[in-house]
Amino acid sequence: MASADCRRIVIVGGAIMGSFCAWSLRRAGFAGPITVLEKDSTYRYSSTALSAASIRTQFGTPVNIRMSLFAADMFRDLRAVFGPDADISYREKGYLFLGATGEEATRIAAATMQRAEGADIEVLEPAELRARFPGFDFDGVPIGTFGARDEGWFDAWSLLSLVRQGAHRAGVAYVDAAAERFETRGDRITGVGLSTGERVPCDVCVVAAGAMSGRLVEPLGIGLPVVPKKRTVFAFRTPFTLDNFPMVFDTSGIWVRPEGDGYIGGMQPPPDRDPDADGDFEPQHELMDTYWPLLARRIPAMQALRVRRAWAGHYEVNTLDHNGVVGPHDRLDNLIFATGFSGHGVQHAPAVGQAVAELITTGAYRSIDLTPLGWARIRDGRPLVESIVY
Repeated sequence: MASADCRRIVIVGGAIMGSFCAWSLRRAGFAGPITVLEKDSTYRYSSTALSAASIRTQFGTPVNIRMSLFAADMFRDLRAVFGPDADISYREKGYLFLGATGEEATRIAAATMQRAEGADIEVLEPAELRARFPGFDFDGVPIGTFGARDEGWFDAWSLLSLVRQGAHRAGVAYVDAAAERFETRGDRITGVGLSTGERVPCDVCVVAAGAMSGRLVEPLGIGLPVVPKKRTVFAFRTPFTLDNFPMVFDTSGIWVRPEGDGYIGGMQPPPDRDPDADGDFEPQHELMDTYWPLLARRIPAMQALRVRRAWAGHYEVNTLDHNGVVGPHDRLDNLIFATGFSGHGVQHAPAVGQAVAELITTGAYRSIDLTPLGWARIRDGRPLVESIVY
């Protein structure tokens, strides 16, 4: 794979993942031309802008935990990285995962693995849950796990703005156009054709196109199992307040967390109402009919609820195993993937950007070994399953 001798880098996708790749390349000392292609410079429908923007270390895959810890360290020291005015409203309030009866051993084993990877995870019994989170109804909940550090939420738009501005200042060129085709010669990508009719030549091409990455590389004969899935978020107000309210993932599959003077939350639609969502950003308002009773069951005071608005964004779902795909393709070895993170791309973008920059500039991963997320498992149909998915 081209490394020190590469001259021109094209990154397809200019939201959080692509921008972190570009910025990190400059931080790693890469001085050649970097062009970032973004089909919508307003980011109106970007998964980054529409994200619930949370960070957690409670994953089932060790490499995901390591990437979250990398990002959390950056978020806490943000001003040292991006300057004295940098602020993404990072709130380290933790995640509370509630386990159902029969899941106790699985939850304890997951917490043990997460702690071994450096995460600060507490295992809470029912009495501890009730004492720490008054106002919740924990009947039928035998166990909960809570991230005491490195978990919470932040403003994704502010983070994107910081890294994009940093890339601009470092001489990265952003082009407001869609990538429509890849040009190849032998086993190399030689250029990217744009919606404007122009062509951008490249020596290395990074695919960071989020939910549309699978569609984009399909004409190359590449079966990248990344598709767009619509996820609806509801913003609402209730009279219930709790100073230490965390991000909550309930046994029922719903989630909720504070946002401003209210809350946001949501749930996955049932499989028969979850088609690929090409171009569809209409919120699934009918999900509130299911969501609200489940929420009120867990927090009775939230029976009094007023929905303020709803929006929908696209998850870039890797249908093989719900994990990201990072690193070079085997046949087109100057084509690098940075996509498929299935809902956790915003929090993992800092680590992926660093990894891609190291791969291009040194030929190897240095900070975090992302080899487990490589193309080989996709090619061979060997899933690395992320078991904690919402």
